[in-house]
Amino acid sequence: MFSAQLYHWFVRPKWVTKKYIHDHIQSSFQFNDHVVLDFGSGTGANCSMFTPGLYIGVDPDEKRIDYARRLYPEHSFQVLQNNRLPIDDRKVDYILIVAVLHHISSEEISLYMDEFRRILKPSGTIIVMEPCLCSRTPICNRFMKWYDKGDYIREEEDYIHLFASHDYECTVLKRFRKCFLYNELFFSAAPKLAQTMD
Repeated sequence: MFSAQLYHWFVRPKWVTKKYIHDHIQSSFQFNDHVVLDFGSGTGANCSMFTPGLYIGVDPDEKRIDYARRLYPEHSFQVLQNNRLPIDDRKVDYILIVAVLHHISSEEISLYMDEFRRILKPSGTIIVMEPCLCSRTPICNRFMKWYDKGDYIREEEDYIHLFASHDYECTVLKRFRKCFLYNELFFSAAPKLAQTMD
């Protein structure tokens, strides 16, 4: 396991983060005056896309959160505890989830789905970017399984099903190759509107 500083500099170098994460996200979404929760924010590599007063990063790793606070003192970071997101109901416009779900079992993700719905505004959106298995690229699949520490790298349909089975409407935005060896899936998920009674 990398220290927080080594993780930030070797796993999230600025040029890789900009090219393969920020550029894709910013080409599809505008965040001016919108509240963003960065779920699994780690050392805060993605916070620079967002207005400090409207951003909160959460992560269960206290050392990474401490490092993020030192590195980005104008942004807000909190340690995630007891599967409870530290934000009031219906306060968030966007939830950002980048390279997090492939470290979490489907059962644990299910615990967060209600929390996501609780904090999202009715018009809110979840933005997801995850490494993805693909039957057409067996070499990439083998590399990801060998190199990546995530135990739950999924196929596209499995990621979508995680959200669809909890009444989220999903839209695939892009499929792309990261550093030649990683298949990445970029999609959004929005809560389906509750059916109103006539």
